[in-house]
Amino acid sequence: MRFILLPALALLGAAPAPAPDAKWQRIFDGKTLAGWTPKITGRALGEDPLAMFTVQDGAIRVSHKNYTKFEGEFGHLFWKTPLKAYRIRFEYRLFGEPLPGIKVWQNSNSGLMFHAQAPETMRRDQDFPVSLEMQLLGVPRPTAEPSGNLCTPGTTVIFEGKRDPRHCILSSSPLLPVGRWTRAGLEVLPNGEITQSIEGKPVLRFSAPELDPQDKDAQPLIAAAGGKLQLDQGYIALQSEGHQIEFRNIELQLLD
Repeated sequence: MRFILLPALALLGAAPAPAPDAKWQRIFDGKTLAGWTPKITGRALGEDPLAMFTVQDGAIRVSHKNYTKFEGEFGHLFWKTPLKAYRIRFEYRLFGEPLPGIKVWQNSNSGLMFHAQAPETMRRDQDFPVSLEMQLLGVPRPTAEPSGNLCTPGTTVIFEGKRDPRHCILSSSPLLPVGRWTRAGLEVLPNGEITQSIEGKPVLRFSAPELDPQDKDAQPLIAAAGGKLQLDQGYIALQSEGHQIEFRNIELQLLD
């Protein structure tokens, strides 16, 4: 996402230990996109005629090799099952050059969307699902920023004790170079507390996500929920913002 203007935060404490009876399961088999569905701006759910999302060498590759320039084709690859309380861990690697035509903030930029609206509820021309985003950045980019930030398309969270209306909040992660495989993790507890981690270290904590009644894409979701703002479950999706990225070893641990 965009407009990240906040200072880095101090490193946070360790996340709770995993429950002893919770098992990790792979949700990407390393060979196919079974269970994953693309939603690309301007196209119907499931359409990916230029192969933005493929599998190569055991990784999900977000590639723009069949695109000549960026013309608003934001993409999201949705996992089939909505999730409520869980941990997810994966490795990612931004690589190559950005697609011509992107805006400055799209350089070396991707993300993991979570608590996202169902993909079938997105408008055909909608750029991003209403969701929370664990933002994944690399350097070099025009503005050097850490990875593991939070962005909030159509949502808000409680951060440092108060509801924070800002669109993006920086993490305490170090700057990470494009081309390097990086371990990332996300923990969503049943009580609404959320921790984002980079290389096994927590870099950002927040809680109590809600739909934003001021956001045009969130408004129909709020209406469908009978006015409820609390956001306690949703889909995960891997993001395409105009810079190539790969994801591998994607594992899920259910907590509810």
